[in-house]
Amino acid sequence: MNAVAFIPGILAVIWLLRKSHREAYLDIYLPSVLLLPGWCRCVLPGAPDPTFHEAAILPIAGAFFYRGFKNWRFSPTDFLVLAYTLIIGYSEYRNAGFSDAQNLMFDMIAAGLLPYMLAKGIVEANGLRVAFVRRFTWLMAILAWILTYEFKFAYNPYRRVFDTFFPGQGDGWVTTFRYGFARIAGPFGHAILAGIVFMIAYRLQRWLEHSGHWEPHFRSLRTRFTKAQMLTASILGGIVMTMVRGPQIGSVIATVVSFMGRGTNPKRRALIVTGLLLAIGIPVAIAAYGYAAVGRAAALTASQESAAYRKELIDKYVGIALEHSMFGWGRNGWPKVSGMPSIDNYYLLLALMHGVPVVLLLIAILVSLFVRLMRNGFRSAPMKPSGSSLSFTLAGIFAGFIFSILTVYMGDNVIPIFFTIVGFSEGYLQAGGDASDRRRNAGIAGGVGITVTSTTQPRFAHVLA
Repeated sequence: MNAVAFIPGILAVIWLLRKSHREAYLDIYLPSVLLLPGWCRCVLPGAPDPTFHEAAILPIAGAFFYRGFKNWRFSPTDFLVLAYTLIIGYSEYRNAGFSDAQNLMFDMIAAGLLPYMLAKGIVEANGLRVAFVRRFTWLMAILAWILTYEFKFAYNPYRRVFDTFFPGQGDGWVTTFRYGFARIAGPFGHAILAGIVFMIAYRLQRWLEHSGHWEPHFRSLRTRFTKAQMLTASILGGIVMTMVRGPQIGSVIATVVSFMGRGTNPKRRALIVTGLLLAIGIPVAIAAYGYAAVGRAAALTASQESAAYRKELIDKYVGIALEHSMFGWGRNGWPKVSGMPSIDNYYLLLALMHGVPVVLLLIAILVSLFVRLMRNGFRSAPMKPSGSSLSFTLAGIFAGFIFSILTVYMGDNVIPIFFTIVGFSEGYLQAGGDASDRRRNAGIAGGVGITVTSTTQPRFAHVLA
């Protein structure tokens, strides 16, 4: 029964025969990675076991390499992503043998390298910037409404539907609670993973809203609220219903960074924000360290116990990670400390599994894109209308991500979504970033009629957008 995982792949082939790899990417791949569970796999003896989104991306990637790769522009980020992929695969081969390594390498290609390449090579090159972001936020707004079921009834509707086709595969994902409320997880398995994706969607939706990329109202629904406001509220509701502190704080950080790009003088805003962060952040960090340093045994609340646990992870596991610092212990091979089965810090988990070099590569991807996006945003500032800088928006997302994975695990669908945002950002920067929007807006304002491919939408982009 788990052969149903191939359905998105079959649909992708049908789309490719009738339309194009661009339409298949928006219409099939994005819904597969955002709305379908990543824990469901078609188990194939002696071969890799694909998920829904992996089955969808393979034919689309084949069509892209055949039709669109000739225009590929190489960049340093390409080599960072490729090295990240290869070293993880080699680490698993070295630690666990070929059988486990082939599954992980397939995952790293289909859920890491290919999502990066397609987002970079398809979106900007075909004028799908706005269409891509609109589709992403639309799907996440829809998901937020679906997951009100889980919030109310404390049962993941995805488990109810997909356990029939994939018996036993979702047993590790259970609905968790905080403050007496169920925390939504949906297709991402755990609330912390859902929180990260809703964080990304919220910042992208705010960019669409500030930039005026939505129609005033839904065609068949007239309310006092605009279409953009309703979508923003839906995604914000999704963040709230996850009730995960790490991604929620990450969302605040992302908002602060995005805020720097607003107004007539972003550099002055950035200096003010940086000063406030130093003035407030240093005392808060010292207090937070003291709050976590008491140890779980002396913790007074569940929140303090959680913070203490994360500090103890560093104390107990860093030495173990450094014992096999080059290639790690493999996905499941590191020595487990009694009473500490969950590694709630992705940098530490990655070091344990695959070594310090992989952690450095991930940091290099995150920090380099953050710096380049900030630099692009400052060079093109101020943007009109205020808040329409996609560079500051994406930089905020990466800043939020850098913080979030200090406190949570990154896995399942979050991995291809992360590499999709990395590829989208890289393609955006190669197209000129905010400068391309300024040229387009100047051309429109001057009546010149300039057409820039990075923001022009083909007719099919309006489907579901």
